Amino acid sequence: MSVEAQAAVTFDGQFARELPELAIPWQAEQAPDPRLLVLNEPLAAQLGFDPASLRNAEGLGLLIGNALPHGATPVAQGYAGHQFGSYSPRLGDGRALLLGEVLDADGRLRDIHLKGSGRTPFARGGDGFAAVGPMLREYVISEAMHALGIPTTRSLAVVATGQQIRRETMLPGAVLTRVASSHLRVGSFQYARAMDNQDLLRRLADHAIARHYPGAAQAQNPYLALFEAVVEAQASLLARWMLVGFIHGVMNTDNMTISGESIDYGPCAFMDVFDPATVYSSIDEAGRYAYGHQPIVAQWNLARLAEALLPLFHEDQEQAVALAQESLGAFHSKYSAEWLAGMKTKLGLADGLADQAATSLTEELFTLLQEDRVDYTSFFRSLGTAARGNAEPARSMFSNPAAFVAWVQRWRALHPDAELMDQANPVYIPRNHLVEEALAAAVDGDLEPFSKLLAAVTAPFEERPGFERYATAAPEDFGPYRTFCGT
Repeated sequence: MSVEAQAAVTFDGQFARELPELAIPWQAEQAPDPRLLVLNEPLAAQLGFDPASLRNAEGLGLLIGNALPHGATPVAQGYAGHQFGSYSPRLGDGRALLLGEVLDADGRLRDIHLKGSGRTPFARGGDGFAAVGPMLREYVISEAMHALGIPTTRSLAVVATGQQIRRETMLPGAVLTRVASSHLRVGSFQYARAMDNQDLLRRLADHAIARHYPGAAQAQNPYLALFEAVVEAQASLLARWMLVGFIHGVMNTDNMTISGESIDYGPCAFMDVFDPATVYSSIDEAGRYAYGHQPIVAQWNLARLAEALLPLFHEDQEQAVALAQESLGAFHSKYSAEWLAGMKTKLGLADGLADQAATSLTEELFTLLQEDRVDYTSFFRSLGTAARGNAEPARSMFSNPAAFVAWVQRWRALHPDAELMDQANPVYIPRNHLVEEALAAAVDGDLEPFSKLLAAVTAPFEERPGFERYATAAPEDFGPYRTFCGT
């Protein structure tokens, strides 16, 4: 570790110290020839690092776990999870390590975490490594989500290891350095509950309260207040996903955070044409995690969290269940309110517009979008132009525009605010064809397409000359799209 970076940043091992039952001390595999592919300099500075120091040999060693700074206590975290509805009692970080926590410039505790750093005792049959393509995918998607204002884990860097890893073919390996408010998951609580250790479960809940929801500690029932805070955070998160057309692809309980941040961008994608049944993930054969199912799945996952926390809600099982059901029942109303408020903004409508009127308008619009398979992102951005008086760009997206024209007339009568719409409807998202193009080039050693895509999606609401292709829907010959986990 370089002197400059070491002086600026102090690592702690709070998770490993407070919850040793959920942490296995471990070391990252040595990388034969580390090479920096991308560094998030603004995030590095926010975390207290000198970005220049992360580019030298010692800094690269930190980013991949080969040169540990003082206070870093790398551990593989244990957690359980329901994967596609089936419970696995022991999952954990099979190819990841938590290096420790640091305080950022705002005084917030942040995890520094590695992905692709080699096998751990949780690896099961995997090799513990990651390929360049999937790690760059997580980098660009997570940073795009952050720019869209959606709570998310962040990406600090991707470092190529100089090692070839075997997937369907031999691919260049890489490590992602990830930053999060924490890596506590629904699966963390499932793991603790499965140990039948109420002291551990309570300590984990206390850790989560202190880390994320300190106000819950003052509640009459702190653990029920913790659960209610997670329900509210996840309802808000899911509404934001749906509003931008994001599809996570693998919403297992081990991929749902307690903080309310999006995590684990494996087979994720942004929806092209509007269709609630859209599935991109190659492993989601039954469509469990389709775009339109995501809120329902989130509530199901939260029910699993409630099950894990039951002993802390009340000593009487029946009363604990009743409390959990009442709190969980709030998810739907919270999600619906967040989504409708966000949709009003996307349509430029006043907050004071009656919910029934807004709901009727949106339901009719989404029927039209689905019938004509209209590109979701392009349509909403073009609707801002329609609010200014020129509906032709939006109208041209419909094969039979008469119904849309009638809808526009009703919508315009509500005096939509075009400026408000431009702040809510992005010009640029990580479009699937452009992501694949950028990742393929990067694997071949050309990072320019990736850098250009990153520049577009990290300023998503600002239309700029020279970025026209990043605002364009996928070409017709792009064909059916499938995404893969990369493990």
